[in-house]
Amino acid sequence: MSEGSIDDSSETKIPTPEIYKCCDNPQITYNAPVNINIEEHTIGTVDVWRCASCKRSFCEEKQLGIESITDIVGMPRIEDGEKWSVVVSKLQKGKDKWKLVKLKENGVLKFETADEQIVDLKIENYKIVDDFHTSFLVLDNIHKAVEI
Repeated sequence: MSEGSIDDSSETKIPTPEIYKCCDNPQITYNAPVNINIEEHTIGTVDVWRCASCKRSFCEEKQLGIESITDIVGMPRIEDGEKWSVVVSKLQKGKDKWKLVKLKENGVLKFETADEQIVDLKIENYKIVDDFHTSFLVLDNIHKAVEI
């Protein structure tokens, strides 16, 4: 071994976390954005990714001005029977007004508010039914700017 070279064989390797795979041959590519606007100003985006093999879609929330990296490795998981949705709070302002969630067709969503409280939001036909919150499905708004 020459001077200045490092022998990696003695170092302990840290295992990488298991990456979520949507199918046996994942070919995930960027599909489209959905811009989130307030008074025609974009405050965030939902990036939509799609697997060319199994056609499954994945979403990532991007809020302008927030540069933190997500703690999820690979694409976020979504279960069969769930759809990507944006929940809009009529009680909040600015960046705290919206959040990307996974909705089931019917049931209750445990929703964490900006002040870290958990509220139950009723879901009917993939929509939030509540006086203070509303929602829209991401895949119904590909390549659009949604005014909230």
